[in-house]
Amino acid sequence: MKYDLIQNTLFIKNRKKFMEAMLPKSIAVFNSNDVYPISADSTMPFEQHRDIFYLSGADQEETILLLFPDAINKKHREVLFVRETNEHIAVWEGEKLTKEKATLVSGIETVYWLTDFDKIFFDLMTEANTVYFNTNEHYRQAVKTQTREDRFIQKCKLQFPAHQYAKSNPILQEIRGVKEPEELALMQTACNITEKGFRRLLGFVQPDVWEYEIEAELLHEFIRNRSKGFAYTPIIASGNNANVLHYIENNQQCKSGDLILMDVAAEYANYSSDLSRTIPVSGKFTPRQREVYDAVLRVKNEATKMLVPGTIWAEYHKEVGKIMTSELIGLNLLDKADVQNENPEWPAYKKYFMHGTSHHIGLNTHDYGALKTPMKANMVFTVEPGIYIPNENMGIRLEDDVVIQEKGVPFNLMQNIPIEADEIEELMNKN
Repeated sequence: MKYDLIQNTLFIKNRKKFMEAMLPKSIAVFNSNDVYPISADSTMPFEQHRDIFYLSGADQEETILLLFPDAINKKHREVLFVRETNEHIAVWEGEKLTKEKATLVSGIETVYWLTDFDKIFFDLMTEANTVYFNTNEHYRQAVKTQTREDRFIQKCKLQFPAHQYAKSNPILQEIRGVKEPEELALMQTACNITEKGFRRLLGFVQPDVWEYEIEAELLHEFIRNRSKGFAYTPIIASGNNANVLHYIENNQQCKSGDLILMDVAAEYANYSSDLSRTIPVSGKFTPRQREVYDAVLRVKNEATKMLVPGTIWAEYHKEVGKIMTSELIGLNLLDKADVQNENPEWPAYKKYFMHGTSHHIGLNTHDYGALKTPMKANMVFTVEPGIYIPNENMGIRLEDDVVIQEKGVPFNLMQNIPIEADEIEELMNKN
């Protein structure tokens, strides 16, 4: 891994929180992700399942975490199973976790080779009544591929039909949403790397540059700062491409007078950052572009102030919609009649701002976290309003990542990344 070793105290705390929420005499099992094939002998780069990483720090394929707080033998209350390594594997694939290194990374004293899992699991199941399965219940999930977790669940139900089953997801949604100080520090590092990438390209962008050239500049800066690269597929959308919300082709030339909407950010140690900025190709906003840009920035600033403990996510979005409606009227994109006659299920402002304003962020870009209950301190949210005007050849989105505080306005992890239009222009024209 490119990132520095994370202190295992983080994972020890995370496991403690999870186990405190488990039912008596219950076992929870977490599997690593598969290595997915492309074709022939090629595979996609491995990405660890975020739940097993959150609870163990183990960033390696073919890994299983087992938690059993009521195990009779104390050494089996936390168990990590890793793939057995040897000299041949070290030569062909590189260093893998030894038992000693697995303990160092995770803080788990009991580490077995993966080949011992079935025998040990059977023995422990004779003591347990309930098994927690780690199903994916994220509100945006749309996974069609059978996963390692899916196969484990099928096998477990066949082998142990008399046991009861429970879901780990509700516990994870609750505890993963509230970040530990160590997690906030890792996310700040990801945001700092993103800042370096953004500042780099402000001196690089000029008329006739290609979107993919901007992508390359960012990737260079991210990797040289110990990131794996982009936290999500980058969006570098010039001109009317910005009006395609998930434009990822990044294959067009940036023309003088147009804007470039960039939704791009670095990961660090599997933690995501999530940035959106919109800049003028020529280094100078037109009066109309500036007018719309400043309106989006005002909405972002007002929305940010609302992210405090006790706020309800759904109600927050309604309030942001009211602020956006006022700005759109000021831009002559809506009038009062549009608002009076709007469909409550699809308010008038949605014509120009059709996506949500905020989502949890952390180990996933769209992270786990409670959404139907009041917000809590140390939750981290994006704030990302936008205005999209196809017939004016522009789309503008601005986004930062902020940490809810016990009191006062959120702390902006991206406060050092330029966002004011004057500063953007100054940096783009400083040479």
